[in-house]
Amino acid sequence: MQIVHSSRRGSRDIEHIGSAHDETQLAVLKSVARQRLAAGQGELDLGLDDSSDAGGPLEITSSRMGHLWDALCRGYDQLGFAEATGGDEVFRQLVLARIIEPTSKQDSLRVLDEVGVDAVSYPTVNRRLPQYAKAGWRQRLSAACAAHARLGPASLVLYDVSTLYFETDTGDGFRESGFSKERRLEPQITIGLLTDAGGFPLMVEAFEGNKAETLTMVPTIRSFMDAHRLPDVTVVADAGMISAANQRAIEDAGLSFILGARIAEVPYVVSEWRREHPGQEIGDGHVFCQPWPAGPGDRRRDQVIYYQYKADRARRTLRGIDEQVAKAVKAVAGKAPVKRNRFIHLAGETRTVNRTLEAKARALAGLKGYATNLTTSPDGAPVTAGFVIDAYHRLFQIEKSFRMSKHDLAARPIYHHKRESIEAHLTIVFAALAVARWIEDRTGWSIRKFVRTARRYRTIRIQAGDHTLTAADPLPDDLRHALKTIHAHPGAH
Repeated sequence: MQIVHSSRRGSRDIEHIGSAHDETQLAVLKSVARQRLAAGQGELDLGLDDSSDAGGPLEITSSRMGHLWDALCRGYDQLGFAEATGGDEVFRQLVLARIIEPTSKQDSLRVLDEVGVDAVSYPTVNRRLPQYAKAGWRQRLSAACAAHARLGPASLVLYDVSTLYFETDTGDGFRESGFSKERRLEPQITIGLLTDAGGFPLMVEAFEGNKAETLTMVPTIRSFMDAHRLPDVTVVADAGMISAANQRAIEDAGLSFILGARIAEVPYVVSEWRREHPGQEIGDGHVFCQPWPAGPGDRRRDQVIYYQYKADRARRTLRGIDEQVAKAVKAVAGKAPVKRNRFIHLAGETRTVNRTLEAKARALAGLKGYATNLTTSPDGAPVTAGFVIDAYHRLFQIEKSFRMSKHDLAARPIYHHKRESIEAHLTIVFAALAVARWIEDRTGWSIRKFVRTARRYRTIRIQAGDHTLTAADPLPDDLRHALKTIHAHPGAH
């Protein structure tokens, strides 16, 4: 039995312990060798000698997704939700569990258990849900979101609607059949979402499923302004949301707006340009400006309509026109059945191709209108075509929020049937969407990527005799950087 001492320089010292001729002598020499190796070294007493489990595996007393849960809690607290809800721990758990794994309220307790959080009981959840359905509860959350977004007079707000359907055959006055972008026939509800210019949620409202989308915008915006005492906001909405009555209501309310403008006829400024430039193609990105001053009897501000021409938009539109006209020609010639086609003109038994409509459609190809009554932007600078068009294109942010709420957060209330429970569910989804957008803004990661990555790294506690040891999986550099960004001081981002 020998002990070999070596160093990094390659030198070795050999210490001879003795020779053994049987197993007993070998065991004695090993014991002596271990004592000499441990000479002068302290030994941590784990209190295992008297334990009946000595030599067995150590007990893991807790295991939690500490990095993920702490990061989500950081976002929840930074948005002011803890203060807005009076420290309601049930609401916090339901909101954050929905981000981690959207499922039923009852199954959320299983998610929390996997996270390593002491979850509340299911009866407690049911007792608290009616509170979350109240308008005052959602208004406090909305106020916290508005404070985080730092809204002020004339701030840009985006508005859009979507629908959530229910797997039932009969309506109940709230869940009703109506226009569905997904072309579904089941009863549904209409959801109106108001966000800031970056897509951060400010307010959500639920309406009857058979209520026209255009009738939801003004009540939602007026409610938001009244709740937060805002004298004016700049509404940005898609052309599909704007009926003539809606625009009049916006103007009557004295609101500023940037709206998508429907183009029914070739605008005068475009016709004049083409008359002055015969045979010349409009340059890609060219913007036409058409002022629309208010008359003496008009109850509105002066407006400006910008028409932008995009070559790629024109190419796609013209291709669609060519396809529709070709189908119309075949239908008129009796070579194909007559289907819904805007280029087919029917006069009794006579069918013709509407060439006048075709010419107008081709003349409008590539043009998109943007109407505004703004004269200055929120920072005080004069409004330009670039500002108006860029603000309108920010609508993709609210579309992203809708996608997140529908897919990442599973907003469709599958397990709810009464209006009170549906409203409570939407409140939880609204808060979860706000936290998710906060995480994305801080890290630059999608919320799906962040949850999928962070949930793999757990912190565990091990009981070793009288001692509790803490161990954690090593973090990859990208996740460590993301967590550092989340926990940094808000002003450091």
